Amino acid sequence: MQKLYKKKIGILGGTFDPPHKGHLYISRVTISKLKLNKLIWVVTKKNPLKKKPSLDIKARKDLSKKITKKNRKITVEFFENKINSANTFDLLNFIRKKNQKSEIFFLMGSDNLAKFHKWKKWEKITDLAKLVIFPRKNYSIKSFNRVVFKKISKKDFVYIKAKKINISSSLIRKFW
Repeated sequence: MQKLYKKKIGILGGTFDPPHKGHLYISRVTISKLKLNKLIWVVTKKNPLKKKPSLDIKARKDLSKKITKKNRKITVEFFENKINSANTFDLLNFIRKKNQKSEIFFLMGSDNLAKFHKWKKWEKITDLAKLVIFPRKNYSIKSFNRVVFKKISKKDFVYIKAKKINISSSLIRKFW
């Protein structure tokens, strides 16, 4: 029996305020380890759980395009005007409808998984994409919120063992 070709698409969503080498590192590792056909950096106007970004949306999109320009598998997109939402569930639902025969992966740091239960329709996100979890400093996989693990199973996520990059957009902004 012939196997159907399934395209593998990764999604890295965020404010990218600013984008940095940590974003690029986890993108490259995921493309390599999961053999992704493409990875989309989805820049959002504002994270619903964070304060207003320092840089405007145009600057963050431009900086994201500049930092990813050497990797042909990474594209930078902005979907909020098309989907009228900044929520991950709505984003993944939109991408899933456009890519029905593709396998979708949503990248996040382990720090975000600790707050995952606060996201809109978080229990349904794994119906749309497999979570790809990266280690972050001070966030062990063993310390994750038990509420989350009651709703998602091990088949719903992949934990990528990679070096912890001690950089974040908030750390960069402290030195501006």
